[in-house]
Amino acid sequence: MTTRATRLLRMLDELRQRRGPVRGAQLAARLGVSLRTVYRDIDALRAQGAEIDGDAGVGYRMRPGFVMPPMMFPDEELEALVLGARWVASHADPELAAAANRALDRITGVLPERLRLQVETSGLFAPHWRPREPEPWLPALRQAIRDGHAVRMRYRDAEGRDSERVVWPFAMAFLDDMRLLAAWCETRADFRHFRADRVLELESTGRPYPEQRHQLLRRWEQQCLGRRASREQ
Repeated sequence: MTTRATRLLRMLDELRQRRGPVRGAQLAARLGVSLRTVYRDIDALRAQGAEIDGDAGVGYRMRPGFVMPPMMFPDEELEALVLGARWVASHADPELAAAANRALDRITGVLPERLRLQVETSGLFAPHWRPREPEPWLPALRQAIRDGHAVRMRYRDAEGRDSERVVWPFAMAFLDDMRLLAAWCETRADFRHFRADRVLELESTGRPYPEQRHQLLRRWEQQCLGRRASREQ
């Protein structure tokens, strides 16, 4: 991909990520080019069908609803996508693994021949050397996280004690040898982490929990940072 083509894609990304108008000078600083180059690139993108509102001195923004054309990727971004999809395909539950393969096929399908060949012959792999059956309730947990629904589960802790509790799942970490669930526990009235392989039974309550998922994430992150700061003092 040429330097100019890469720059045009970066400019589209910059505009797509902004909610309000962004001035030409800001784009020039972000892209490391002159203001005159920004104006020429805006004109070039418009000529290719990009729906960009605004003028010099006022700012530019992508028109709502504009669908970006099939993406071109620099080599390192493409390698990251391939490696990430292959890691998910080898470490996640069957449904998520299949979705990763479909996503990679979809990306490959819109790439020009040179980049498609680069994906198909990529030497980056993510094999799982210690395969283990994924927990059967991973799809249900991922669905509960997406929907913001509480789940009821029976859980066995590290000491072998069983308990039944209702939790609000909001995040899951896929580690090499385990899956960890972050949730608000109604029983403990606090954030808790659960190993998916210690869940004995799980069912969705179908009940939305009272907070937005992003609010739980923010509170959990603040609590984690606070505890880390306390340990470092």
